[in-house]
Formats: sequence, structure tokens, C-alpha cells
Amino acid sequence: MVCENTIIIDGRDHLLGRLASVVSKELLAGQKVVIVRCDEIVISGSITRNRVKYAQFRQKRMNTNPGRGPFHFKSPARMVWRTIRGMIHQKSARGQAALGRLSTFEGIPHPYDKKKRQVVPAALRVMRLKTIREHTVLGDLASSVGWKHQDLLVKLEDKRKAEAAAFYEKKQAAAELRANAEAAAASELAKVNEVLAASGY
Repeated sequence: MVCENTIIIDGRDHLLGRLASVVSKELLAGQKVVIVRCDEIVISGSITRNRVKYAQFRQKRMNTNPGRGPFHFKSPARMVWRTIRGMIHQKSARGQAALGRLSTFEGIPHPYDKKKRQVVPAALRVMRLKTIREHTVLGDLASSVGWKHQDLLVKLEDKRKAEAAAFYEKKQAAAELRANAEAAAASELAKVNEVLAASGY
């Protein structure tokens, strides 16, 4: 169940770091935040550069017991979650509570596909990154380092977009019918008024 005061952010074409900084402040202020389409969030730099950086990150481990961390997430949603966690003092009770108010998803699952989504202008790539600069889509990076669900996600997103397009067309047709009916009613009313005015009423 989605609360009324929950902010739902569409992560498509947002820069990861800038979006994470905005979201972390909202979480610490007590706001519930849901980020969808984490697989379409972008990072500045080429795919090759970011794959090298991720490979260096994969080498960070605890020598005595690697099972205790650090954990190297491969899914885009968990990458975004980890980035935001790094901007919150998550070892305090306040930080843990803030992190509990965050949800991240690949694609747009139910019920968020029927809810109004927002963007963060301060974090949009077109607003913050020069067009000549290279960028990497988080889903492509995740897929190249071992995330195995990109094909499934593409299939589900195509299905969702087809359903959304059909719903929009139906909504537009209903709105057009309503507008035509209102125009016809207004025209009839005007004619009646003219007749009444001509008859002296």
C-alpha cells in the first residue's frame, strides 16, 4: 500500500550522485521516498571507465571474514540504495529510520505504475551534464558485471508501456467524446436562449 505522502521518483536519466544527495536529505527530514526505474539512472563517464571502477570496488574485502562485508551489489536498485546509504549516517538510530523510509526498484512494479511519478530537475542529466560528455546507464553496467535480469526487465517494461499506451488512448478518446458532448450541449443551449430572447422571454 502506497502512503499518500510518499514521493515516487522516476529515476530515468537522472545522475546517480546528484539524485542520491537530494533523496538522502528528504529521507533525513522524515519523508518516505520510492525510486523506480533505477536501471535507467546514469553515471557520468564511459562504460569502460565505470567497469574498471567497479572491478576495483569488487576487490575491497575483509581479509579475515569476507562474509561480513563489504557486499558488492550487482542489481541497479541495490547500487542506488547503497549510494544513498553512504550519504546517511546509517549507524545511528536516525539514519536507520531514514534508510527504512527508502524503497528502490528496477522498472515500475505494481502499484507504482498507477501512481503519479516525479523527477528531480537538479539531478537530470540534460540539466547537469554537457552533451559532449559520455555517460553510462546503470542497467548496462550492472548487466556487464553479473546482473542477470535485464532481458526479463525489458520484456516486463515493454508490456507495461503497451498497457499504458492503450490506457492513454482510451482516456484521450473519452475526453474527446466528453468535449464534443459539452460543445454540442452549449450550442443547443445557445439556440434555446436565442429562441427565448426572440420570443420575448
